[in-house]
Amino acid sequence: MIDLRLLREDPDRVRASQRARGEDVALVDSLLSADERRRSSGVRFDELRAEQKGLGKLIGKAAGDEKAELLKRAEQLKTDVRAADAERDAADAETQELLQRLGNLVHPDVPVGGEEDFVTLETHGTHRDFAAEGFEPRDHLELGQLLGAIDVERGAKVSGSRFYFLTGVGALLELALVNAAIAQATAAGFTPMLTPALVRPQSMAGTGFLGQAAQDVYHLDKDDLYLVGTSEVPLAAYHMDEILDGDRLPLRYAGFSPCFRREAGSHGKDTRGIFRVHQFDKVEMFSYVLPEDSQAEHQRLLEWEKQWLTSLELPFRVIDVASADLGSSAARKYDCEAWIPTQGKYRELTSTSDCTEFQSRRLSIRVREGKKVRPLATLNGTLCAVPRTIVAILENHQQADGSVRVPEVLRPYLGGREVLEPVAK
Repeated sequence: MIDLRLLREDPDRVRASQRARGEDVALVDSLLSADERRRSSGVRFDELRAEQKGLGKLIGKAAGDEKAELLKRAEQLKTDVRAADAERDAADAETQELLQRLGNLVHPDVPVGGEEDFVTLETHGTHRDFAAEGFEPRDHLELGQLLGAIDVERGAKVSGSRFYFLTGVGALLELALVNAAIAQATAAGFTPMLTPALVRPQSMAGTGFLGQAAQDVYHLDKDDLYLVGTSEVPLAAYHMDEILDGDRLPLRYAGFSPCFRREAGSHGKDTRGIFRVHQFDKVEMFSYVLPEDSQAEHQRLLEWEKQWLTSLELPFRVIDVASADLGSSAARKYDCEAWIPTQGKYRELTSTSDCTEFQSRRLSIRVREGKKVRPLATLNGTLCAVPRTIVAILENHQQADGSVRVPEVLRPYLGGREVLEPVAK
């Protein structure tokens, strides 16, 4: 959530942010009104309580008619205090409810617009000319079947659409990717983490995933637990309700977890293969830093993502995501999109978001510097979303006979294997 003081001092900035997100601008005025009622009712409660305490002292010294009048006033005050207390609680609850609905403040340099209004910042690598090489590229599913690596038919039989099995070299390729990604993150100073896949509502809400993203979240009603769509959630909530020593920052974690997403808004999109699925594994970077260091940390996370994709020898571009496509918790987000030959376009493989103080305020995570305590900043960055990375590797490193060249960075994790060969039928 944002700082209420900022809302009071510069409501136009918050309105502009809501407008850029394509969200309800009137929410700002409703929140200002609720906050004013919360503050005024709090002042009235404090005044009545002070009078009530003072009256108690007077009653002990009074007698006769004076005491009777004071007792009468005390009864009225008791009623007024209860009413003021209820009014204050109601106004506070309304303020918090409206505040939870407000997205993070969009960074002023973010391009304004929807999904297609991003700005391309960099392009890396070159697209292979398969025609010049003399063959038509196969898509990742055909390649995966030739290699005995992907089985979507049995995935659908067992679990339904958008589920799959990774088999043989497919399973080994996932393990190689995960180990290589964790090795890079560890070398960069991240603490490896295996995180819970189920979290409580306050953890999910605190990271901002029960707002606009709620339709994609799996909820277990009987247990009131949520399946995470990313280890960002447990990594953000890891220090929930804590005050961290400023000397410990930055704190950097690399979480590996299964991820679950309904993909409720993607009906008919990417139904072939394993690009868009309900369950997948992912290595996620997460940072806790001082607020003034968040933009520099955002650039560092992006550099680590670029290092990873470059090590996989993939052609990719970096985009500055437009305001209406950010997600509620992000002030700014960069995506790295790899070239997918058979689709003839770039597709998202990694993303990194600067969430500034938005999540730490919701999760009550603060930093102590001397006698000063304040919210800190959180950032996240995908290092390896496994299925999409497998898609990009298979399609970009395929050879005419259906085999796939293994990027050098993965070979130590595949027993030195340089090529994945089609399996005999």
